[in-house]
Amino acid sequence: MNDQADVQILDVTETSQFDRLPPCADPRFDHRSCDYWEHEIRGSKAARPAWWQPARQAPKPAPRPPSDNPFAPPPREAASPNPFEPGPAASGPAFNPFAPAPDPDTDAREPEAPTKLRLLGRGRGVFGSYAKILLLDGEPAVYAQFGPLSAYPRAQQVRDLYPILPSAPLPAVITCVATVEWARRRGYAQALVAEVARDLGERGFAAIEAYPDLTLAPDEASAASPAFWQACGFVLAAPDERYPVMRRELD
Repeated sequence: MNDQADVQILDVTETSQFDRLPPCADPRFDHRSCDYWEHEIRGSKAARPAWWQPARQAPKPAPRPPSDNPFAPPPREAASPNPFEPGPAASGPAFNPFAPAPDPDTDAREPEAPTKLRLLGRGRGVFGSYAKILLLDGEPAVYAQFGPLSAYPRAQQVRDLYPILPSAPLPAVITCVATVEWARRRGYAQALVAEVARDLGERGFAAIEAYPDLTLAPDEASAASPAFWQACGFVLAAPDERYPVMRRELD
């Protein structure tokens, strides 16, 4: 890396950071609309501009105007509350007194946030951030997406192909690492992976895995190559000509 460059690493938890995600090398794809790893069957890497905008909320219905019929009965008053009637079912997970308190200011969990940002924020109250970007002299240069294995069903699907992999403790996974063309081969992607590994170790994970897809061209694959992961301290945990598994134990 160029030691003279100004390097900054940000967690992607708010709209202002989400808007700075670097572009994919192949314009057919886009990090801001990729749900390939979140859905094992219908997930897609395709660029979908509708996903880049804040979600639109359905407008509230207008109040009904008063009736012009002088013979119509007066509007009924709301029934008095019944203290024995069960309340509405909660839409979120059951209350966990041991989980960190939710952060109401986090854009990733607000319903009007872009679709991908909401995906990245699904487990932030318990797990933490799911993505980081590396800025080089203020410009977005590298993107990484990661998280617990349970957040990425396609990663679990790949992992299930290899019974030789340890079943416990389950690893964190890095599903995507991407560098803009002008910042490649300068060590910045490795630097971001090193920061992700440090962060995941502090969160209590014992290992990280990555799942390169060797059937795709480099700019089509989101999980880099085995050689890249080896340079980041990973080892080949499950050899395969198409879908090898790379693993790194954390101290």
